[in-house]
Amino acid sequence: MTIRASVALVLVVGVAALAAQSPQLPKSQIPDLGRPTRPDDPLPTLDFDRYFTGRWTFEWDIPESPFGPAGTMTGTEVYARGNGDGSFVSDYEGESPGGRFKGHAVIRYNREAKTIDREETDSRGFSIRYAGKVGGDLGGAFTIYEDSAPFTYKGQQLRLKLTKTMTSPLFFRVRAQISVDGGPFTNLGNPWWKKEVPTKN
Repeated sequence: MTIRASVALVLVVGVAALAAQSPQLPKSQIPDLGRPTRPDDPLPTLDFDRYFTGRWTFEWDIPESPFGPAGTMTGTEVYARGNGDGSFVSDYEGESPGGRFKGHAVIRYNREAKTIDREETDSRGFSIRYAGKVGGDLGGAFTIYEDSAPFTYKGQQLRLKLTKTMTSPLFFRVRAQISVDGGPFTNLGNPWWKKEVPTKN
């Protein structure tokens, strides 16, 4: 064997040994740093009973809209379990610049699909059906996106979009938008809902 062939053989063996000792990761693989960083990690599921069941108060600085003049709207909403079919119900009442109102809603939440459906009947003379998705993050915050089907009120066709942001079971904020007669969605206010916590005697 020539000297050149011997040197080439030593280099090949050396490179093979180094490759066996130090396997290379694919460039697309993210190192596991002990944190749930992989995109296929399951996100938390909203516990609707824990986050919603109970009595809430709300305050809403509402602009002028087909629902009435601008001003402050306040009221209460009570969430409870439904009739045993897995649904929940909501009963609300309040005072707005246009007068008193109350309503009832049935909410169906699909935990596996992370979808939500809300059917609402209001004493002001309209019914709304929302369909939406529930998003969550690893920090335990949840966002509910609800989009209504078109409905008619006082001769106008309306649609609502609600984004409910929940960072704890004690309060959530709503970003409300309205579309009138097929027009663009505009701001309808950003009210807060706060849960009433029973005091211990």
